[in-house]
Amino acid sequence: MYNKLLTRRRTLYLGLGTLAGIGALTTGKFINNFQQNQVLANQDRNFKVAGKIPLKERAARKGLIYGADCNTLNLQSVPELQTALVQECAMLVPGFLKWDMLRPTADSFNLTRGDWYVEFAEKNRMLLRGHTLVWHDALPRWFKETVNKQNAQQFLEQHIQKVAGRYAGKMHSWDVVNEAINVPDGLPNGLRKSPWLDLLGPDYIDLAFRLTAQVDPQAMLVYNDFGLEYDTPKDEAKRTAVLKLLERLKSQGTPVHAFGMQSHLFGDETRFNPQKLRDFFRNVASLGLKILITELDVIDRKLPQDIDVRDRIVAGVYEDYLSAALDEKAVIAVINWGLSDRYTWLSEFYPRSDGAPVRPLPLDANMQRKLAWNAIARAFDNAPKR
Repeated sequence: MYNKLLTRRRTLYLGLGTLAGIGALTTGKFINNFQQNQVLANQDRNFKVAGKIPLKERAARKGLIYGADCNTLNLQSVPELQTALVQECAMLVPGFLKWDMLRPTADSFNLTRGDWYVEFAEKNRMLLRGHTLVWHDALPRWFKETVNKQNAQQFLEQHIQKVAGRYAGKMHSWDVVNEAINVPDGLPNGLRKSPWLDLLGPDYIDLAFRLTAQVDPQAMLVYNDFGLEYDTPKDEAKRTAVLKLLERLKSQGTPVHAFGMQSHLFGDETRFNPQKLRDFFRNVASLGLKILITELDVIDRKLPQDIDVRDRIVAGVYEDYLSAALDEKAVIAVINWGLSDRYTWLSEFYPRSDGAPVRPLPLDANMQRKLAWNAIARAFDNAPKR
């Protein structure tokens, strides 16, 4: 399963990979014990780092940008999160810039919170990413009753002009279109069944990029998607569909500048093939696109409850993934989807059955660095310079 280029420090995942063939014959308890023994027995994987230099500085040394979405609804009211963010990150993602959070009614916008984040970023000399202008999800309740085929383009134009226009010249990049591919829907070109596709047809993607480019010509415009990381038929089909979408956009002159790889990883998933990831990134880069790791975290829902064991497995996933991803010099940014375990979407969407708090991020609930932080630091330290 794994490429021959895997190094000795990936011994843990080679061991875990053998579980794939016997998983049906074993119990969850046995798998957890096996994982625990592998982690504790592996002495080479110590996750040691030199010095206490923040992640943003380690990344910058290699021409990379490091940042985070910090469950931004909490940032205004949590000084210790602000402090940690400023210390570790060069980029902030106000992940709430979605339709349902900005448009209480069809005729009104509430951009007060967005303005606060722009001011915070400027004050602390941080870059900003906008997430997201066009998505099938997070649409306000009034959308379905109000938007139709006759006025959909008008609503889209108004939204992009208002939101992207408000922050024009202040955003490093925009996730212009988010998650437009879903191969199981069975539509041509792997497109996702979505309100935007129903209302405007497949050209809505091109339209959104052209509108954003007109409104904010300085920003890097990104197509962002998930479910592409593993050596499985499902992920392979999606990688193929995403690559073909990017090829179509480039061939028709759509102003798309980069691809966003969300990278919500699973701590118990053994089917990671570094060479498959490198090949995919190389193909994306061959289109003249930059690549951003946009929503990185490690889901620990099925990992052992023991914190030491769990943290080692999570750290291993981070280092393995980033070590492969950063081999591609077109990758210019690594963004964690959250910075502290205290504030993560995974507590709600991927909770543990044992009730233990999830631990998917570089900092723990007390804003202290964990092995995951070490793993990211090591990946940056060992990455080739851009």
